[in-house]
Amino acid sequence: MNFNVVYDNLGFLFEASWLTIYLSFISFIIAFIIGIVVGTLRSYKIHKLLDFVLTSYIEIFRGTPLLIQLFFIYYGLPQVGISMSSHEAAILGLSLNFGAYMSEIVRAGVQGIPKGQYEASKSLGMSNLSMLAYIIYPQALRLTLPTLTNTYAAILKDSSLVSVLSITELTRAGQLIYVRTYEPFEIYLTLGVFYFVMTYSISIISKKLEKKLYYNT
Repeated sequence: MNFNVVYDNLGFLFEASWLTIYLSFISFIIAFIIGIVVGTLRSYKIHKLLDFVLTSYIEIFRGTPLLIQLFFIYYGLPQVGISMSSHEAAILGLSLNFGAYMSEIVRAGVQGIPKGQYEASKSLGMSNLSMLAYIIYPQALRLTLPTLTNTYAAILKDSSLVSVLSITELTRAGQLIYVRTYEPFEIYLTLGVFYFVMTYSISIISKKLEKKLYYNT
């Protein structure tokens, strides 16, 4: 085994790791916003047509592979005049895919709040937006925080798929090193360690956030 090849490319791997973190974080924020909007709208079932459109979005993005979605966004959409950079396509694909999953998480959280909370908010004269912002969402966040952080870990790992768009994130960086060195064991073991450290860090942060939230309740 020759781990010198890893040592010689640590700077390159760390740089690629930061890009992985950046892409996954931005995608998570956008997916979270999508999840809040879609999940809330589906909870209240404002209009049948709107509910049909949102349900269709969720089923399509949960029912098709993320890799195909990335290919379609980056290579397919330009055929109808919609072009974007590889980074933009990666963020859009990850955001739409995980936004579909997160909308169901948010919907479950919102619907998990006892009806008495809604009735109490209405009796106090709160508007729907105030009720959501100050009563419903904070409680739903406590219920769904573990699942949301697990989703972020999943985005971080699945961001490896954007390497097919020629983005030099962590997985593609490892592939490029392998092409030059032909040392697969050392390189892919190192990539696994990098991903494990990042996802384990998310797990630690999640547990601390959970303790803080439950302590403050």
